Amino acid sequence: MFSAATLKLTAWYLIILVAICLIFSFIIFELSTSEISSRLERLQIRAEGSTRTVTLPGPLTLTDVRVDQTEEAKTSIFIGLVYMNLAVVSLGGVGSFLLARRTLRPIEEAHDAQSRFTSDASHELRTPLAIMKSEIQVALREPKMKPREYRELLESNLEEVDKLTQLSQSLLQLSRLEHDTIEKTDRIDVFASIKHAVKSLHIDHARMTYEVPKQSITIDGNKSVLDDLFRILLDNAVKYSPDASPITIQLNSNGRSCKISVTNQGAPIPKEDLERIFDRFYRVERSRASSRVSGYGLGLSLAQKITNLHDGTISVASSIKNGTVFSVQLPQVRSNR
Repeated sequence: MFSAATLKLTAWYLIILVAICLIFSFIIFELSTSEISSRLERLQIRAEGSTRTVTLPGPLTLTDVRVDQTEEAKTSIFIGLVYMNLAVVSLGGVGSFLLARRTLRPIEEAHDAQSRFTSDASHELRTPLAIMKSEIQVALREPKMKPREYRELLESNLEEVDKLTQLSQSLLQLSRLEHDTIEKTDRIDVFASIKHAVKSLHIDHARMTYEVPKQSITIDGNKSVLDDLFRILLDNAVKYSPDASPITIQLNSNGRSCKISVTNQGAPIPKEDLERIFDRFYRVERSRASSRVSGYGLGLSLAQKITNLHDGTISVASSIKNGTVFSVQLPQVRSNR
């Protein structure tokens, strides 16, 4: 589809280029020949009015010479314009193709991303629905189910409904952040917001280690989505680390920006996964993830989007020695503001 679109766009670029070349060539030809004819006419008048004798070959007159010279000039200008247009069209064809590819590449990438997103979302939605359907079908085939078994079925279905609810909320939030603008007018104390996230996730305080400066660090942003950012980072640290293992929060500031680092002691993330860890629906499944880890791989995509909306950056580093560190750098409110 995009190959055909590239060729069509290239053709349109070439048509426009050829039209412009023909128009300018016609104008240049007319102006040039008119100027040459005019000058030759003036030269003929001067020659005819001069007292000097002008010797001409054979029976030719000054008018014949002027006409011949005009025709030769027209032919030379025409041939020159033809060669120039051929060169311009040849180079323009290559340039038009490259420009068409460059123009369509973001659209193609967005289309591919949308297709992957739709495919992944459909797969994630299909799994809980298939589980619920199979369980209900089994229950309908069993005429003598006990109340306890009905209760287990309903609890299982409710669990799948909760998963679908979580997925739909994440998808809606991603869509909202993708297409809507957010207000960044809140003055936020970063450490206080992180402490609030720890409390909302019910993380054992014994696991938490804080390395923060004495002076509070504040940023301007949207409090609601920044709270989501800190919850995502902390929830990720809890999910992918052993129970009771330490989680370290580090805050640093250089006066212009602040850096928030969340470190956990889970299994290191393989190098090939680090490059894709912020992709939607991407999850590290090997030694790092266990069967108890729930989720759809949307949290870190949300974290990256929230960070970008606040003109910040997010990165990850992972090793056996230092654990896994997610770092977010955000612009800081200056003290003189």
